[in-house]
Amino acid sequence: MKRFSQTTQGDRERAKSPDLSFPKSKRLLKNEQFRAVLAKNLCISNGLLTLYMAANECGHPRLGISISKAVGRAVLRNRLKRLLREVFRQNQHQIPAGFDYLVIIQRIAIKSNESAGPKKASLPIFEQLSVSFLDLVARLKRKIS
Repeated sequence: MKRFSQTTQGDRERAKSPDLSFPKSKRLLKNEQFRAVLAKNLCISNGLLTLYMAANECGHPRLGISISKAVGRAVLRNRLKRLLREVFRQNQHQIPAGFDYLVIIQRIAIKSNESAGPKKASLPIFEQLSVSFLDLVARLKRKIS
């Protein structure tokens, strides 16, 4: 029987791994926060995403996602938001800290991927979002420097 004070190998490995959580403190939630990022007018775009960036006082990156109803039905919009949050969560240690990121998904790019069907397009969409997001972050980082 395992006692509460005893730790296992898995517990020690989890303690060593970087924090990949995505609490509300790492999200842009309020309209004022979104407007503040948009007011800085530092943005870059590719065919899939538009990324706005602004400095923050938190010391860690924060993410906001905006998707228009023109992109599709609520199920598709929510799936895209979940995918983008997962991309951010997995890569939050690779992007510069101290910045707020606002991601806007382009309507045209999603409509072309949607024609393949939701199950066939789900994995490539995640990979596309991941590559696109990291590329935009790197380009904005160079633009600031």
